[in-house]
Amino acid sequence: MVDHIVDASEPRGRVDIQVGAGRRRRWSAAVKGRIVAESYAPGTVVSEVARRHDLSPQHLFAWRKAARAGLLSLPAEDAPLFVPVVSELRPAGMCMEAAMRNGITISIEIGDAVVRAAAGVDPAWLRDVLRAVRATT
Repeated sequence: MVDHIVDASEPRGRVDIQVGAGRRRRWSAAVKGRIVAESYAPGTVVSEVARRHDLSPQHLFAWRKAARAGLLSLPAEDAPLFVPVVSELRPAGMCMEAAMRNGITISIEIGDAVVRAAAGVDPAWLRDVLRAVRATT
């Protein structure tokens, strides 16, 4: 007498078989950058991108935070191709010393923040300031 008969002709559902040392994987910086760039596309839901790549949303948010801090670079094709520059024409013959005496500055807008730098500013210092502003916006 048979108590239970299993019909193997019906589809059962999804089965994932994982092989290898475990769930921990190594991601190259290029792959991380590509996934992060995909998560920043307009209309994209981060948790859907994470699910598509078999990541937890928290893991992807950590990568996004690293990208904003400048620790992870995005692919070149997803980076802006140009930055609009607004310039003023200087009178002919105006040199760097005259610009410093007259207090000529450049203004860099990042989001809602504006950074103004005088001529002759230390480039390393300006880079650090711009990274800090970009990380907070």
